[in-house]
Amino acid sequence: MMPSVFVVLPALPLNANGKVDRKALPIPDAAAAQEARPPAPPRSDVEERLVALWQEVLSRQSIGVEDDFFELGGHSLLAVRAHSRLRELFGVDLPLRTLFELTTVARLAEKIEALRWATSGPPKDEPEDAEREEVEL
Repeated sequence: MMPSVFVVLPALPLNANGKVDRKALPIPDAAAAQEARPPAPPRSDVEERLVALWQEVLSRQSIGVEDDFFELGGHSLLAVRAHSRLRELFGVDLPLRTLFELTTVARLAEKIEALRWATSGPPKDEPEDAEREEVEL
């Protein structure tokens, strides 16, 4: 079992018997922990556009590519809003379920790039019916 959040305290609260008073410990805040570490920067154009979309939808400024949509305050209604904007931005038709399964910018960007690559056809610099030189082996 690994803790998901660490909270640094100047001292542990003690009860009258000198033991740790667990009821007096602060409740860890996952969103505050996310803000404590610097966000991972986008590595591609798709990631940059997704980060901008999440900043708009979640009304937050500091979002990294490894941050989880739902841990940052996202919920099903915001996911639907993001889903409709994804169609506009990238021209791909992802199932809404994908946003619930791929909850980081990095993972969602991989999926979008794969879909765009799969639907784009042959590379633009070489026509599909280009003549090829045949060589005997």
